[in-house]
Amino acid sequence: QVQPLESGGGLVQAGGSLRLSCAASGRTFSSYAMGWFRQAPGKEREFVAYISLNGGSTYYADSVRGRFTISRANTKNTVVLQMNSLKPEDTAVYYCAADLGGSRRYHLTNQYQYWGQGTQVTVSS
Repeated sequence: QVQPLESGGGLVQAGGSLRLSCAASGRTFSSYAMGWFRQAPGKEREFVAYISLNGGSTYYADSVRGRFTISRANTKNTVVLQMNSLKPEDTAVYYCAADLGGSRRYHLTNQYQYWGQGTQVTVSS
């Protein structure tokens, strides 16, 4: 098992940047693909970014591609979401999730077995 824990959220002005980190406890972190999802009030939880077990493949939602970058450091059991050029529409609770073995269904919430509690990101105009 892994237990993801997000950090780095906060309040930022439009056009600014934030760096979200996900620390996942456990000895088998490298066996999990990792994803970032977000959920705004009144909306469904949506896919943001995905990274494969060894970091060789990444995928992004159309809404964030070119602005956000996902990376992982397996030796540190961490995955990072670097968010640049933030927009008010990015305001949401951001969740880190783990999927044992990875999948081509990476964009679906029910593919992931373990979830963090989320961190709030608020972008002001």
